[in-house]
Amino acid sequence: MALKQSLQQKLGLKINPLQIQLIKLLELPTYQLEQRIKEELESNPLLEEGQEEPESEYTVENEEEFEGGEDDEEGQEKNEDDFTLEDYMNDEDDIPDYKLSVSNASKDDEARDLIFSQGTTFRENLMSQLGMRNLSDLERKVAEYIIGNIDDDGYLRRNIGNIVDDLAFGAGIEISEQEVEKLLKIIQEFEPSGVGARDLRECLLLQVRHKLSENPANPVLQMAQAVLTDCFEEFSRKHYEKIARKLRISDTDLKIAIEEILKLNPKPGGTGGDSSFERNAEKVIPDFTLDLVDGELQLTLNSGNLPELRINKAYLNILDGYKNGQSAKDKKDVVSFVKYKLNSAKSFIDAVEQRNNTLMLTMTAIVQFQKPFFLTGDESLLKPMILRDIADITGLDVSTISRVSNSKYVQTWFGIYALKDFFTGSMQMDSGEEVSTGELKNALKDIIDAEDKRKPLTDDELVDLMNQKGYQIARRTIAKYRQMLDIPVARLRREI
Repeated sequence: MALKQSLQQKLGLKINPLQIQLIKLLELPTYQLEQRIKEELESNPLLEEGQEEPESEYTVENEEEFEGGEDDEEGQEKNEDDFTLEDYMNDEDDIPDYKLSVSNASKDDEARDLIFSQGTTFRENLMSQLGMRNLSDLERKVAEYIIGNIDDDGYLRRNIGNIVDDLAFGAGIEISEQEVEKLLKIIQEFEPSGVGARDLRECLLLQVRHKLSENPANPVLQMAQAVLTDCFEEFSRKHYEKIARKLRISDTDLKIAIEEILKLNPKPGGTGGDSSFERNAEKVIPDFTLDLVDGELQLTLNSGNLPELRINKAYLNILDGYKNGQSAKDKKDVVSFVKYKLNSAKSFIDAVEQRNNTLMLTMTAIVQFQKPFFLTGDESLLKPMILRDIADITGLDVSTISRVSNSKYVQTWFGIYALKDFFTGSMQMDSGEEVSTGELKNALKDIIDAEDKRKPLTDDELVDLMNQKGYQIARRTIAKYRQMLDIPVARLRREI
């Protein structure tokens, strides 16, 4: 039997727990870090809120008691089973006091009171209005079921026939479609106006009719109703010439009517407290503040409502009851538990401190790289910048820069920006100069803003105009940037 010998090379990477914790904290924006700190405070009794206090008398006295002191009358050597505070805090635990606490407040932060308010949700509001109507028990149950089927935008998407079937098979309620329609009409009278509509046309019509009920003689509202009733298809496609011919009205009158329609709310449920808009909207709390003071940029890290953290040294008093009259095993269990929690607390404090330092280091490099933009607020001055550029300046890894820039925001003196917006690609102009994608978007937006709204420019025409400015850009890129700028196609940009 022949023996085979082979050589295999493996590359392994070990990451210690502190690094893992730091990586996780770097990804968190301020409001999520606040929640993470609260969870850590709840789970670790040796971690508490507050500023670091001077060393207490307890620490010194008990350290001497645990050590036995040089004036010990019996001069006995320490028993190997006696766990002292010195043993507890030795070797790798010998960390300077400044690492036993972290301040999440900047020098300009002031103590502020939190004000909480409690409002009525969208469906609670509808139910409250339903309670004011004189309905039978059966009608009330059906109306409540209808309200339950209204989505967060304020629309009833379910077919009336399906609702009738659901009531019959699910609740044992026999009711006709006409009766359900009647109850739906009642709900459509509720506030906010337009609620309970089955499509956009009905939603807008409900709002116009509500206004007409208060001002029946208003000619603008009457014209808006006519547009929505007889020409909704043409209105949605912006075929204004067809609408004017069909209704036999002037362009001026049509423009006034359309302006009135555009004031209406297409999502009446969006005013409620439990709407999908409010629930899904990203909560933005700037992680940095950048001020311009006397021509100089001043960067600060926002603390929000983040508490200051410190080690709860008073918790170590539990060791005092175990130095006499307890078995070595009992002492060892208690001390091991406290030591574990202390190490965890110090590790968390250190990770938070490192996170703050890394964020400031990265943002400072971004500010220096994009200084002309931050001094003026002119987005055309944004330079092409990639993650590698900032990594080279800071000496940090590209992945670290990516984590820092993700879900982080900076509040400048001219607005709030996501950090990721400063990382843009580049494109070479005819002159050979490199420009950022932000400059391209601004140039495209300027062209569209200056166009004749009666005859908006097509994407092909936009390509030609961009090429004339020296930007060699493809049609699909124009369409991509237009969508990113939330600018519709030419047909939908048409105005009267």
